[in-house]
Amino acid sequence: MSDAASRLAALAGDLLGVPLPVRVRAWDGSEAGPPGPGVPVLVVRARRALRRMAWRPGELGLARAWVAGELDVEGDLYEALTRLAGLVWERDPQGGGAPAGLPGQAARALRAARDPRSRAAARELLRLAGPWPPPAPPAEEVRRRGGPLHTRTRDREAISHHYDVGNDFYELVLGPSMVYSCAYWSEGGTLEEAQRDKLELICRKLAVREGDRLLDVGCGWGSLALHAARHHGAHVVGVTLSAEQAAYARKRVADEGLADRVVIRVQDYRDVRDGPYDAIASVGMAEHVGAVRYRRYADVLHGLLKPGGRLLNHQISRRPDARDEEYRVDPFIDAYVFPDGELAPLGRTTATLEEAGFEVRDVEAIREHYALTLRRWVANLEEHFDEAARLTSPGRARIWRLYMAASALAFERNRIGVNQVLAVRTPEGGASGMPLRARVWDEHGGD
Repeated sequence: MSDAASRLAALAGDLLGVPLPVRVRAWDGSEAGPPGPGVPVLVVRARRALRRMAWRPGELGLARAWVAGELDVEGDLYEALTRLAGLVWERDPQGGGAPAGLPGQAARALRAARDPRSRAAARELLRLAGPWPPPAPPAEEVRRRGGPLHTRTRDREAISHHYDVGNDFYELVLGPSMVYSCAYWSEGGTLEEAQRDKLELICRKLAVREGDRLLDVGCGWGSLALHAARHHGAHVVGVTLSAEQAAYARKRVADEGLADRVVIRVQDYRDVRDGPYDAIASVGMAEHVGAVRYRRYADVLHGLLKPGGRLLNHQISRRPDARDEEYRVDPFIDAYVFPDGELAPLGRTTATLEEAGFEVRDVEAIREHYALTLRRWVANLEEHFDEAARLTSPGRARIWRLYMAASALAFERNRIGVNQVLAVRTPEGGASGMPLRARVWDEHGGD
């Protein structure tokens, strides 16, 4: 067994405790693993990938090798992630006799250290990886950060890392709608139709009318602001921390002749001072706020809304966990996608909004819609991959392909969700202004 692929497959089996469920092709051209059509191939293009994984075991080492192009998948990426997820990402950190209370990575490391077979496999991995030291992290990785989370400066840098990578790149991925949040699908609809329906759904939930003042927190490329002004006659202020988003949105506003109704600002939501607003939309922005700032976020929005006004908070959520205090941001997402991003369980979000004075009136869970949206974005990226890599970098394009595909599977499996929370700043008299039947359900349980 001298070829590299056979050695890698055997090592993976020793370290994971089960045979690797995909084929492996190594840098020397050798292959090993389960045969047959439809079986994805994990391609290890360079020994450097092993050095990365040995130096940073777990998800971060794998991510660095993927971003650098040293690790790839041939075949169906979704199928490969499905086969690998239970071994790499979803293993029970408390299983196998690990002491209760240890964080997942520490528990796995302790089990491996106690297992002679794992120790022998690790030594073989080091021999196969080649000479040290490991390569430097890819240029797309966020530099090490210090200081407290979610200060204005740190939030601005995090937003810039994710969004200021070129509007042309986002046009390829998102399509003409330029909406970077979950669409709202109907059977047989297109991505553009589903995004239009989502924007209309938000305006209807907020009851936006002619002349209303709408604050769009985290306005992106201006799609919601334009829709609310064009179709509902609203006067909209959109705020974003991304200079590239703001420039793009302002051009769209000017091109459509809506400068008298839409203003786009590069501004932190904490610095908005021109309330009260009739309605506030926050779509895909609250994930950047962080647990330590979330009550402040809710207080600020409550203060900017007039009595009787409505808030639509559209936010990704994670499942609650008994070990909630051990929650850590996903290493790959934190290092390459959304620095400092955090997900909270839905219950915590609604509780915090109500603690700030809001009355939560409706919650609509739409996680299946996000899975569909992400699969369309992945298809867009794969269709234009070479151009996307040219517009940003090959590493950046690879990051997006992996994170969106993995996220689609996470939504499909209820690992994460996304919810539209409609809340009212209900006046002291108690008149919420909400209709008696906000949503009508059909006889089969759907609306």
